[in-house]
Amino acid sequence: MFLKQKSSGHMVEVLALTDLFNPFSAQISGRYNHGEEAQDPEDFAKDDLVFLSGEDLPRCWTDSHYRDDELRR
Repeated sequence: MFLKQKSSGHMVEVLALTDLFNPFSAQISGRYNHGEEAQDPEDFAKDDLVFLSGEDLPRCWTDSHYRDDELRR
């Protein structure tokens, strides 16, 4: 899966989808998509990533307390 880094606008290939979907993980392992050769893996903060369309990641992927309001009712 590819995402875009907000700060640089570069495309990032996500290497571990489980980290992306896990709301308790603040970072993902990925690599920039530059040129023909695969780049070295790096850690990227999830709050600096968006979909290629510019849409933010779903809250359930980034906030472990996204349903706390429902529990209080």
